[in-house]
Amino acid sequence: MLLIATASKAPAQSGYTVVPVTNGGTITGSVKWSGPEPKGLDVPVNKDPDICDPESRKEKNLERLVVGPDGGVANTIVYLKNISRGKAMNLPAPRRSLDQKHCRYEPHILLVPQTAELAMKSSDAVLHTVHMDGAASFNLPFPFTDRVVTRNMNTPGLVNLRCNGGHVWMNAEMMVVSHPYYAVTDQNGRFELTDVPPGDYEVVAWHEGWHVLGRENALDVFSQKTIQRVIFSEPRTWERAVTVHAGEDALVNFVISQK
Repeated sequence: MLLIATASKAPAQSGYTVVPVTNGGTITGSVKWSGPEPKGLDVPVNKDPDICDPESRKEKNLERLVVGPDGGVANTIVYLKNISRGKAMNLPAPRRSLDQKHCRYEPHILLVPQTAELAMKSSDAVLHTVHMDGAASFNLPFPFTDRVVTRNMNTPGLVNLRCNGGHVWMNAEMMVVSHPYYAVTDQNGRFELTDVPPGDYEVVAWHEGWHVLGRENALDVFSQKTIQRVIFSEPRTWERAVTVHAGEDALVNFVISQK
């Protein structure tokens, strides 16, 4: 059954309490794509091709929709809605730090606990910036390779990441979260939420959105030239109800599409 999608702002929640979870359940599942995949998600490499395009592909994918061979949708955030009690924060370390490599943000989706530190660096020998807006607002230059810069993420919610250094295809999304029941789907669209206290929940699949609405003028802060940056549609969410029993697995699958 296809689920109805809604446009969504970033989830924000406060008042989460850490308690022992001795016989929790596990929620597993997948996010799959249905129907034809959208086009127009590539942008020409028009700056620093030696660093940004070492394989001479001439284009960079915006990475807004990554569908695997079996239809699994990567980079979808799956989380429990309005959970107030449970395990301690243990989000995966690889999604709590950012690298700029071959003019890409890695990883494309970040999960950072509220009040925690985000570590950022650039592996590229070109000038980059990490421009953030949303729940955090920073514009950080990276003139040196492998020099780590840190900032604390104090407000829960969605943060959009863009480069103001003329690399218009560079984009990523960061969710600053107040509880640990978040996961990001892998390349096959799979996810897992562990140590969930028994009970009834709403499971949400959140995707950043893939529709290109148009272009806007922006300033390359290094060259002072006007560049054209892509404008994306709003994120979308899908919800499913699930009951978690002590010590048992619960399966939740999502099927998403252009509709």
